Amino acid sequence: RGPPIQDILWVARAGGSGMAQASSPQGDQSKQASGEAKLRVALLSMIEHAGDGMPPRAQLRVGPVTLARHHLALALALGCERVICMAPAFDAPLVALQHIAEGARASFHVLSGPRGLPALITAADEVIAFGDGLLAWPSLATSLLGAAPVVLVQPVDGGTAGGFERLDINHAAAAAMRIPGWLVERLAELPADCDAFSALQRIALQAGVTQRLLPADAAEPGRWTLVRTEAEAHASEAAWIRLHARSTGAAGPAMLAARGFARWLGPALLHAGRGRAVTLSGAAALALLALLAGWFGHAVIGLIVAAAGWVFVLGGALLGRVERASLALAPRLAGDGWIGWGFDGALALLIGWSVNLAPGQGALQRGFAPVMLLGLARLSARLARRGWARWIEDRSLLALTLAAAAAAGALDLVAMALGIAALAVGLAETAKRD
Repeated sequence: RGPPIQDILWVARAGGSGMAQASSPQGDQSKQASGEAKLRVALLSMIEHAGDGMPPRAQLRVGPVTLARHHLALALALGCERVICMAPAFDAPLVALQHIAEGARASFHVLSGPRGLPALITAADEVIAFGDGLLAWPSLATSLLGAAPVVLVQPVDGGTAGGFERLDINHAAAAAMRIPGWLVERLAELPADCDAFSALQRIALQAGVTQRLLPADAAEPGRWTLVRTEAEAHASEAAWIRLHARSTGAAGPAMLAARGFARWLGPALLHAGRGRAVTLSGAAALALLALLAGWFGHAVIGLIVAAAGWVFVLGGALLGRVERASLALAPRLAGDGWIGWGFDGALALLIGWSVNLAPGQGALQRGFAPVMLLGLARLSARLARRGWARWIEDRSLLALTLAAAAAAGALDLVAMALGIAALAVGLAETAKRD
């Protein structure tokens, strides 16, 4: 954790720049220790407001976190060791960002004007800067900014229509750049109240820093957007969730239902800060209800409830993907892992309790069919091509099929037949590889 707010030092600089610097003792020590060593520095702009009487654009929420948190996540993912925020005041949201930055071993500073930047950025440093209100797809931003100095641009028509600054007759800004630190010294030639990001962008272009055009897919809503108002934040959030839901690839019926669930309730759950946890809690509750129904001999009801529970599992995985992407972490679909194994265990119990046993048979005979079915389904899904795998992995489809079989009194036969089918798919895929 960072220091308490009463330990944060405010230093007023001379020259009428109106600049204030906030740093922790940890940040000051790292600066002294580094001397003139080359650092990668993040410059985050948090000046522009979202309208009259509204908070800064940086405090607008898209998904589970603010735009400022999105920018800090990108900066840390790009390896920035020093974070500088251009903001009018050092308030509680910035204290929270400071704690996160220092937890990642980066020093943290707040400036109210550009004149203080040369004191924090040396000529040897690299500066990665994001403009006010930018919402960038994490993997795209890190790939574009991760290699060499560059000013990102886009076609002028689409850029200016989206609110980005016009640069020349053909190009608009993309509100992100990576530039050498020696360019920062030229801010001293400009008025103290200039827009630091815009000024540095034009200085970089005049100095010959390479322009790089955003790829064509960046024009898709939610992938590279300038968020200026609360309404635009809501629209961008819907597009953000939709893109992450789609990025899971081809889908079976359960995944399609989970995507619909994520688009419908995802924004409200993510704003509450516990979207994945709430959804997975719902999945656990449905799994327990399914087991309760199966224990009392209502196999059909139990399997139908289990099918709904799997949709919640996938919905929680999708919301978890959005949460991780908002923090620039590698997305992970939680349908596999311990959650998926736990659900398979519950489904095996539910099927086993519904198996008809002959006299003298016990737990071994009761558990053989469901364990083999689910084990072979997992194995064949890993071996199968993507098209087959999404159907084999769909536990909702499996549960509904078994529910129909239980209603017809043929659960045992159908479970065995499905196990044999899963085995056949796995053997066929193995034979192709040989």
